[in-house]
Amino acid sequence: MPRRSSCASPPPPAEPDRISVSRRNQIEMSPEEVAAFLDEERVVTCATHGPRGWPHLMPLWFLVRDGEIWAWTYGKSQKVCNLERDARATLQVEAGEEYHLLRGVMLECDVVVHRETPVVQEFGEQLFVRYAGNPASEMVAAQAPKRVALQFVERRRATWDHRKLDGVY
Repeated sequence: MPRRSSCASPPPPAEPDRISVSRRNQIEMSPEEVAAFLDEERVVTCATHGPRGWPHLMPLWFLVRDGEIWAWTYGKSQKVCNLERDARATLQVEAGEEYHLLRGVMLECDVVVHRETPVVQEFGEQLFVRYAGNPASEMVAAQAPKRVALQFVERRRATWDHRKLDGVY
């Protein structure tokens, strides 16, 4: 099998009469656009390092709290076991059904696992206000002891909004 070239290899030299235009810069979202996008989307895909070395991807409901994504899940879930071994995750939120409409945010994060029931319960109520319109306090109180809140501390980000290209590629 032929060896693939590295993504880190330098770009080919530009032709003298051509100006190189970075599409990456053209499609990048501003912080305000990212905030609006995350506010309208409802599912984040969370990738952790699985026990056999393969990526483990799972969808989560989420909230943005003080500029950070938070989610909750069962304390005994595979993603929590993975995070206990390696407290890093990559998150992705995406939208768009056609290439020219694709947009998204990818975040590389360190993850803080909160197990304290009052913290988990408060977060769970905030989550249900977003998704159900009410805090579902009784249900959340019953679930909180079995769950954890995940705080994703961003280390690096990539964003894209192909709509900014106006169909020109």
